Amino acid sequence: MQVAVVGAGAWGTTLADLLVRNGHAVTLWAREAEVVESVVQRHINDLFLPDAPLDPRLRATGVIADAVADAELVVSAPPSHAVRPVAGEIASGLHGRRVLVVSVSKGLEPGTDQLLHHVLSEELPGCDVVALSGPSFAREVHARQPTALVAASRHHQAAADAQTAFSNPHFRVYTSSDVVGVQLGGALKNVIALAAGILVGLGLGFNTQAALITRGLAEMARLGEAMGADPLTFAGLAGMGDLLLTATGTLSRNRSLGIELARGRRLADVLAERRTVAEGVETARTAVDLANRNGVELPIAREVTRVLFEDKPPQQAIQDLMERTLKAEQWR
Repeated sequence: MQVAVVGAGAWGTTLADLLVRNGHAVTLWAREAEVVESVVQRHINDLFLPDAPLDPRLRATGVIADAVADAELVVSAPPSHAVRPVAGEIASGLHGRRVLVVSVSKGLEPGTDQLLHHVLSEELPGCDVVALSGPSFAREVHARQPTALVAASRHHQAAADAQTAFSNPHFRVYTSSDVVGVQLGGALKNVIALAAGILVGLGLGFNTQAALITRGLAEMARLGEAMGADPLTFAGLAGMGDLLLTATGTLSRNRSLGIELARGRRLADVLAERRTVAEGVETARTAVDLANRNGVELPIAREVTRVLFEDKPPQQAIQDLMERTLKAEQWR
């Protein structure tokens, strides 16, 4: 297939490299001129994926219209806040052509609280949109370590086409019809990972971390069910799988941010040092808005939001969670 990968962060670059090795003709779009130059001239993304050689057949461009001109498959990989404006540029380059669009960003649109597949469907009418999500650090995928994800769409053929395009002996893709649950899982796990990092930064142990991850998963499923998702999705790759990875893995940007906050650093100072995006920051606030709109309680997400944006001490946030009104975990 002719493929355009739009967004050259670590994940977009890794997937572009994977798709080339799967036999596709791939063009990677990067906003940064230095990324285009390093991919074309030295077959590496010095800015976002250093020390990770890329297949020399991978092309790169700084013009979206050039990347998507002949594309049959477009992979949307910008940060969540940039998905809509970038999708508008994709639409201009497609000139009304219908293509398969695979969203690999993990977040919610700030301001509208929309899931990203909704955003892409609005900006690219007529295109089949698939959400690809699951436990996947870019570095490990690039190193060809066995990885499993899930491709979700309302249209079975679109999910199956994405599954075929991405799958290989070290990258296994399952399909799902629960596009809402898969997208929510990929977004909300970042909020819980931030909280997990805070626990690590405070020196708390495995009991506390296990409780957080378990109750965090319950929050994800609770909001998902209220928004029409299948609760069982959150027991799968896009839910529990991605949550375990992001909340415990040392490569997690959201977890590492939580560690820094627990050590007393200011959010603005930590973010100013990073070129990469920790999606959990904006997603925390958006998740609380969605919970309020759907009449759902998300106590962990609420406390993370207060730590991030109201300067609430992390220790006090933990204490307030522990002293909430006692209730049943499950009662039939």
